[in-house]
Amino acid sequence: MGMKKRSPRRGEGAPGGLESVFGVHAVRALLERGEIPRELWVQEGSAGARLAELVESARQGGARVQARPRDDLERLAQGAAHQGIVAFTTPLAFEAEATLWWRLDNWAQATPPLLLVLDGITDVHNFGACLRSADAAGVHGVIVPKDKAAPLNAAVRKVACGAAETVPVYQVTNLARAMARLKAGGVWITGTAGEAKASLFDTDFTGPVALVMGAEGKGMRRLTREACDTLVKLPMAGSVSSLNVSVATGICLFEAVRQRCLASRG
Repeated sequence: MGMKKRSPRRGEGAPGGLESVFGVHAVRALLERGEIPRELWVQEGSAGARLAELVESARQGGARVQARPRDDLERLAQGAAHQGIVAFTTPLAFEAEATLWWRLDNWAQATPPLLLVLDGITDVHNFGACLRSADAAGVHGVIVPKDKAAPLNAAVRKVACGAAETVPVYQVTNLARAMARLKAGGVWITGTAGEAKASLFDTDFTGPVALVMGAEGKGMRRLTREACDTLVKLPMAGSVSSLNVSVATGICLFEAVRQRCLASRG
């Protein structure tokens, strides 16, 4: 493969100003969207042959490729599955709140917006899984508060499998105030809560809608709950009282997808 080998320096990490993105799916997503990493580390040994095509694509784009010991990759991935490859690229940034309002004002009438609001989701694995479901469901944007929210870091990008790069994630200063502005713009806000009386499956998601998911255990914060137009619940037939937030998010989003597909056929 012609990769340059280097001996690691103690304490060495990501090159200055760059973020590590690890895992085959996450690195492939970077390349497919035209983002060439500055540097690529590939685990020494058999990983080189297994990842040859991916590595060659990065090299042709101008990435500096290095063969590194497994310990180097393990340290950067911090226990997550790096699959023998780590890319170093410009960190992701949240979309500006002003961009959300501009897009809401200029939304095509034929496509009612489907938005996902995450309140208090601080676990990076749950955040990444929610972004992956949002991408699969065709969500137009994810909204998170500036406080009590997971960062857009390498772990999120790994779990999201490319969705963190494709789904716009808007960070708002005051979530309750932002929800009020969404309502003023014609968006119906539906929150999820275990004590709600209405069922998810009896709720209309065919128009402009924002689905609000709260943190596991605590759920939505009080002001967030009060800012919702309606609250719904998932029917629970078993002995458990709730689902993982990312699982619940996927179920809710695809109920919206189902309804919208039926509406478009009618």
